[in-house]
Amino acid sequence: MSNVVNDPRPVVRKFLARPQHEGVGAVVRRSIGRFELRHFDPFLVLDEFSVTAPAGFPDHPHRGFETVTYMLQGAVTHEDFEGHKGTIGAGDLQWMTAGRGIVHSEMPAAKGTQKGLQLWINLSSKNKMIEPRYQEIMSKDIAEAARGGIHVRVIAGEALGTKSPIYTRTPTMYLDFTLKPGAHLQQPIPVSWNAFVYILEGEGVFGNSNSLLTASHNLLLLGSGNGLKAWNRSSTTLRFILVGGEPLGEPVAQLGPFVMNTQEEIDQTVEDYENYTNGFEKARHWSSEA
Repeated sequence: MSNVVNDPRPVVRKFLARPQHEGVGAVVRRSIGRFELRHFDPFLVLDEFSVTAPAGFPDHPHRGFETVTYMLQGAVTHEDFEGHKGTIGAGDLQWMTAGRGIVHSEMPAAKGTQKGLQLWINLSSKNKMIEPRYQEIMSKDIAEAARGGIHVRVIAGEALGTKSPIYTRTPTMYLDFTLKPGAHLQQPIPVSWNAFVYILEGEGVFGNSNSLLTASHNLLLLGSGNGLKAWNRSSTTLRFILVGGEPLGEPVAQLGPFVMNTQEEIDQTVEDYENYTNGFEKARHWSSEA
């Protein structure tokens, strides 16, 4: 990819993610996966979550996609029916490929409020029933770069000449940008990909220099072009994620935490889960310590 953005993507839609309840007592700001925006191929859900014990996300299943958990504050403990267990702390990343099936829990691991982002990325039909897999990176090991008042944490993909080691089955970029006042970003995005911005802190100008300021908790869907241009014209820090992915172009059949291609596959998944078969065998005698 060239580093020159000569055809900047415009902002074509904007959504304010309002708080809603999810899990057991947790609060999420859901921007993708709500009624106005069911999916944004290949993305299924984007939640900015806030959870304080005893609230959390107790034992629940997934099949057919990946969950990407990126902690912003505090920590959560993750535990699954394969015996995989660990704590995801502030700045840490967990990239979980649910594939044919995972049952797990995600619960607060510290006092106070735990905050983070969870992104669901769809898998193509040929990858939906692969074996589950984890890619986990501690905060200190996440690739970072800085230039001209811009700092980036490269969760997936490449920015400012720095690449992430994360392997993305569905080709994906996930960049956490912080812009100092006066900074101007140009970030290439593959032309064929879908892409969005979600603002975490401050307010910025996105798309073209004449756009209005957009504040935190807003999701911006980007139109066609070869990259993003963004400006911080405020007197405070601007922080946002830029996420892009190659569309799968496949039908989506979804029932909560199960995402397949057809209703028949969803019916089969429900049967597998209820009968502890075809990937869910270990769920029969398992419950999390949380």
